[in-house]
Amino acid sequence: MNNSSVRLTFYGAASEVTGSKYLVESDKHKILVDCGLFQGRKDLRLLNWEPPKFNVRELDAILITHAHIDHTGYLPAVVKHGYRGPIYCTPATKELVEMMLLDSAHLQEEEALFANRHGSSKHHPAKPLYDTEDARKTIELLRTMERDKPNPVLEGVTVTPRCAGHILGATSLTLDIGGKRITFSGDIGRYDVPILPDPAPVEIGDLLLCESTYGGKLHSATDQLTELEAIVKTAITRGGPLLIPAFAVGRAQNLLYYLGQ
Repeated sequence: MNNSSVRLTFYGAASEVTGSKYLVESDKHKILVDCGLFQGRKDLRLLNWEPPKFNVRELDAILITHAHIDHTGYLPAVVKHGYRGPIYCTPATKELVEMMLLDSAHLQEEEALFANRHGSSKHHPAKPLYDTEDARKTIELLRTMERDKPNPVLEGVTVTPRCAGHILGATSLTLDIGGKRITFSGDIGRYDVPILPDPAPVEIGDLLLCESTYGGKLHSATDQLTELEAIVKTAITRGGPLLIPAFAVGRAQNLLYYLGQ
C-alpha cells in the first residue's frame, strides 16, 4: 500500500503456510493480525527461536482470526518478550485458545524435559520456547469481540469479524485504520459442513488478503458421510482396526459427528 497512510508487513505465511503474522501500521497505531507458530520443516521451526522481527512493546493490539496454532501459537513468546496489550478474538476462539496454548506450552515443556534426560539437544539445558506460566499470562490478555459488527479496538480503529467457517469461532477480519479498509480472510472453511456455519461474504475495501493454501484444488463432490461409512464397514468386515489421522481441532470434530450419524 505505497503512498498510503497505512503500512503492511508480512512476518509469516508468505512463501509458506504457517507462522501467520501481519503487522499493520498507521501514523498512530501498530496492530498485529494473527501471531502464529511456524510448523513443519526444521528450517521453519527454527524461525520460532529467533527474536521477533518487530518491537513487541510498540504493539497497541493483537487481532486473532482463529485458534489454530499456526495463527496463535507464538502469542506466549510475544508476551514473554514484553507484550502486555489486549488480544482480541471471538468468544469461541477465546475458549479454544485457552486450551490450545496451555497444551502447546505443556508439550514444549515435555519435549525439553525429554531432551535433557536423553541428551538429544544441542543446547544444555534444553528449554521450551515458552512455558505454562507464559501461556497463562497470555490468556489474561484475551478480550472478546462480536461478530458482524464494527468493534472499536483503539481510537479511530475498528475491526469487523465475519464468519469464516473452518473451525469454531473462526473469522475473517475487516480492519478500518488510517482511512483504509483491509480484510484478512483467515483460513476459509468449506460450505455445507456439519456443526459449522458457512463462510460469510465480506465487503471488499482497499485491500484483501486471502488464504490460498488449497486455492489450486477442487473439492470432491462425493458425499463424505457415505464415503466414510463404506470405509468403516470395510474395516469391520476385515476385523481390523481403523486408523484415522486427524488434526485435533476441526477435522476431528467432523469425524466424531459423522461417526455418531
